[in-house]
Amino acid sequence: MPSVVVVGLQWGDEGKGKVTDYLASEAGLVVRYQGGNNAGHTVVVGDQEFKLHLVPSGILYPGKLCVLGNGVVINPGVLLKELAGLKERGVDVSGIRISDRAHVIMPYHPCLDQLDEASREVGKIGTTGRGIGPAYVDKYARYDAIRICDLIDPDIFKERITEIVRIKNMVIEKIYGKKGFDVAAIIDEYSRYAEEIRPMVTDTSVLVDRAIRNGEKVLFEGAQGTLLDIDHGTYPFVSSSSPSAGGACTGAGVGPTRIDKVVGIIKAYSTRVGEGPFPTELPEEQVSLLRDGRGREYGVTTGRPRRCGWFDGVIAEYSVRVNGVSDLAVMKLDVLDQIETLKICTGYRYRNSILKEFPASLKVLAECRPVYEEYSGWLKDTTGCREWSDLPQQAQDYLKRISELAGAPISMVSVGWKRDETITIQPIW
Repeated sequence: MPSVVVVGLQWGDEGKGKVTDYLASEAGLVVRYQGGNNAGHTVVVGDQEFKLHLVPSGILYPGKLCVLGNGVVINPGVLLKELAGLKERGVDVSGIRISDRAHVIMPYHPCLDQLDEASREVGKIGTTGRGIGPAYVDKYARYDAIRICDLIDPDIFKERITEIVRIKNMVIEKIYGKKGFDVAAIIDEYSRYAEEIRPMVTDTSVLVDRAIRNGEKVLFEGAQGTLLDIDHGTYPFVSSSSPSAGGACTGAGVGPTRIDKVVGIIKAYSTRVGEGPFPTELPEEQVSLLRDGRGREYGVTTGRPRRCGWFDGVIAEYSVRVNGVSDLAVMKLDVLDQIETLKICTGYRYRNSILKEFPASLKVLAECRPVYEEYSGWLKDTTGCREWSDLPQQAQDYLKRISELAGAPISMVSVGWKRDETITIQPIW
């Protein structure tokens, strides 16, 4: 099985970084296929913790090629700063490759992101303010986007950015009443970035395809989660790209027949950052059960506290279906070790009916109330478990029900932050 996609099945923060890092030991290439530096992947190696935003999680293995695909929007200043920080910690970053077709986040993108969000009295999205949404808007509007291939061509970049900044300044100054940007300063700053990243830029679609044809193992890594997918998420409270498995094809430049497995990453409970519906959300006075202590449920990128709730089987089934998940990796089981009674949502009560399918309408979803099954907790430390048989029977029963509701087999269970705190039930590769 040479090609595997790792995808989040909830609202992001499921633990994709750990699973990608875990699987990357056998991969030749690790490919990030969408999103930007709004992502935050935490990987713990020994006593060291790494928080990655743009760089693929496979970077922590020497000799791996780590690709930023065409579907990623790249802030070159952030990328270079992240690479420099990794180098200072002794990480080899020579394997980074950047798609010449990837789009560039410019200084006005975060500005417009924050101004737009602040101007809304209602309907705030809960954006991270990093400019990811406006960069994708420009990409699909087609007129005002800068790609990496444009950035590294001095003549094209200067010509295009001069006109784009003129237009963006009109919006910033006349609509929001703020000071616009100095085009000369942008050209100077981004020309320096261009020279630094130039050796990393290539046609990454060719690179990935060649690796697959040669029988190398290729790992595709998404950011965010399925419920934040622009098409399949809780729209409009979503990201601006496609973190679902289909996004791996468009965002990396490979055909669907190249993908062999889809590993769905899902927490043993649910979390969400930012605005939007969350059917199984716990009241604030109970959230500490999951957020604090082992859960450490605070955003890697923003530091915002995550909203927490019980496991949602309706969402699990939905995400498994739209991604074509072949294997489940259940994360953070150990966070539940000291909870006496656990709940799993098996459906939504909507007026006089029970819904088993995830509704598109947020109006309908707002009226839904979760239908729960209760399970006895195991009240034992699972962090030392390395085999399925090591888990308490109550934990096994809980996981079996998750698998049944989701409609996919569990291949991995995480019982801690570290690489070795993992139970492998079926090998992914």
